[in-house]
Amino acid sequence: MSGDVDALTAEVRGPVLLPGSGEYDEERAGFQAGFRHRPALVVGATRPEDVRAAVRFAAERSMPVAVQSTGHGIVTALNGEGLLITTRRMKAVTVDADAATVTAQAGVLWGNVVEQTAPHGLAPANGSALHIGVVGYLLGGGVGLLGRRTGYASDHVRALDIVTADGQLRHVTAGSDPDLFWALRGGGGNFGVVTAVETALMPVTRLYGGALHFAADRPLDLLHAYRTWTSTLPEELTSSICLMTCPPWADVPKPLHGRYAAHIRIAFTGPTDEGERLVAPLRALGPRLVDTVRDMPYTQVGTIYRDPQTPHAYFGNNVLLRELDPTALRTVVDVAGPDAPVPCSVEIRHLGGAFTRRHPGRGAVGARQAAYMLRVTTGGTATPSTSARPVHQKVYDALKPWTVGRSLNSVYNDGAPVPEEQVRELFAAEDFERLRRVKTLHDPHNLFRFTHNVRPKGVS
Repeated sequence: MSGDVDALTAEVRGPVLLPGSGEYDEERAGFQAGFRHRPALVVGATRPEDVRAAVRFAAERSMPVAVQSTGHGIVTALNGEGLLITTRRMKAVTVDADAATVTAQAGVLWGNVVEQTAPHGLAPANGSALHIGVVGYLLGGGVGLLGRRTGYASDHVRALDIVTADGQLRHVTAGSDPDLFWALRGGGGNFGVVTAVETALMPVTRLYGGALHFAADRPLDLLHAYRTWTSTLPEELTSSICLMTCPPWADVPKPLHGRYAAHIRIAFTGPTDEGERLVAPLRALGPRLVDTVRDMPYTQVGTIYRDPQTPHAYFGNNVLLRELDPTALRTVVDVAGPDAPVPCSVEIRHLGGAFTRRHPGRGAVGARQAAYMLRVTTGGTATPSTSARPVHQKVYDALKPWTVGRSLNSVYNDGAPVPEEQVRELFAAEDFERLRRVKTLHDPHNLFRFTHNVRPKGVS
């Protein structure tokens, strides 16, 4: 293949790397340290033309293609086969303040977007972590920081540029290709390599937000209190609670190191005095180890969750729940709480509000009737997924009576192919069949299968 690789190298501006070359390991590395792609070939794209050349090269040789920006959401890892396209060098951001939109290339992080939109008094529908890539987040739906007010982030997408399996670069909008446009907003990376995305912005400049940290000596009491509190909230307040033993990492406040604690995160777009009133019942729960809730400019929203920025191993999954049953919460604590056989982080995100409304430009995101998302993860340790998964599954089994689906962006796999029955859980039945029709049209040979794969018809 060396002669062919030389021809590809001459065609693209970015690096083209084979295993054993000096930069190969650095190029394939990502945030997920538990497993990584080990492709037969890596192309570091710098522009859409590089992506087109790489996809054509792979298609001509029936090589599967995987895509990586930051490497947070690797689903199925290339293992000695296929071609990996890295997009981290594609960093252009264009803000149209008059239209209240931003266009971001495939390597752009949410922090880049927030930084460039804030001077215009605008903000994107980003998530809690600003070091996450824009494109992958939007392809998975996006449970946003202000989601109870704004709905799923993917519903705000206006256009996408994508290289499909035939090597063509397409500008996809609701008018140009309604089915592909629908599928790309929540259907994951099944349909090609997105090189840029245009999404709407919101007139948000500040919020009342931050985090309350409590010693979780009585975790069940805290979960019950959170459930009761969220039943009273306006849509302008989006929140979550996380229970875990806090690692001694630099991005974790020192008072939390080694402690089993509850971390309640707040993002409220209303007035500060109203935010103080709404948060008061939480502050009354007991002494706080850390309290960072305050009025802040939108540029500081990355401090609310303080998501870890150091690459590490992690495994996990989630369920979307129509309600948070108080009796099931006891099982959650008993199975995945402080006495769990493997370290677990249990996070509950409050949905409802705009998440549940049928957006006129709705994408493929399913289970919109969910009121909460519950996610269990194990990370930051050497615990193998084979030990963690059975513990996590006991939680999900206990929650089955209230489960309506799963969120694609919060499925953290262990690198193995995802069974089709698990992919189907991510979508409504009719939406899955529609996704399959779109996949069959645009990727009939399943070139882009190293994802939450929706197999085209006729491919086993």
